Amino acid sequence: MDAIQMELLKEVADLDALPVGAYNIRADGKSIGRNSTAHIIITPKEDKPGIDIRVLAGTKKESMHIPVIMQESGLKDMVYNDFHIEENCDVTIIAGCGIHNCGTGESRHDGIHTFYIGENSTVRYVEKHYGEGDGRGKQVMNPTTVIHLGKNASMTMETSQIAGIDDTARSTSADLQDGASLVVREKILTTGDQKADTVFNVDLNGKLSSADVVSRSVARDHSRQHLIARVNGNSECTGHTECDSIIIDSGRVLAQPELEANCVDASLVHEAAIGKIAGEQLIKLMTLGLTEHEAEEQIINGFLR
Repeated sequence: MDAIQMELLKEVADLDALPVGAYNIRADGKSIGRNSTAHIIITPKEDKPGIDIRVLAGTKKESMHIPVIMQESGLKDMVYNDFHIEENCDVTIIAGCGIHNCGTGESRHDGIHTFYIGENSTVRYVEKHYGEGDGRGKQVMNPTTVIHLGKNASMTMETSQIAGIDDTARSTSADLQDGASLVVREKILTTGDQKADTVFNVDLNGKLSSADVVSRSVARDHSRQHLIARVNGNSECTGHTECDSIIIDSGRVLAQPELEANCVDASLVHEAAIGKIAGEQLIKLMTLGLTEHEAEEQIINGFLR
């Protein structure tokens, strides 16, 4: 791998070298490195681009890395990754995509990740998106995540898009069985004329299932963001969604909560707050010697941490 590829890996997966354990590294539309372990088996799909990942029953405290990096301007990459997590597992999955585009063509990565999470298993899924480059071509990412949570299974999904993505359509759907739980923490920063569309659709089908979906975002300059957070309570369950956004300059944010209770014992809550940075916050930091711009950056960094 060259210096640009290594820098992208650092940004999206915190890797300075090839990871220890299971991994699949995809660069410019093809795998450039893959490794399975005794408990995590990664195989390429035969009918379309992508991989199948199988985590064997009882696997505990193991991790895998599956980053995607791109530096070929104009490349349109599509990948299908299926995760089969058997029962009684505890694993961490580090994903993410980084694009370096110095050309004039649009570089785009569309990824469809489908999770089949078995009974009593716990999954932590971390996905970072990052773009850079001094060309006129756009960096575009459209991640789709489909989650099937078995009985008493749980998933924590941490997603962030903090720099350089011109357009994104982010879709996450989930269905939960008895006792299953889903936690989502999303962080998005848009600048310039960037736009970001996010849709969450969660079906709480099982008794005592739960979902907690929180999105934090900052829209700067002329950028636009649109969030739809949809939770369907189809049983005795609890669901919570929250949108917390800061707008700066001429940024725009539209947040649409959609809660549907189809059971008398469903308990669903939504919270939303959209506004500018409070003046007293800026003044307090400026009295400590920061410029207004430095104070604004400190507040944004802390908000998206």
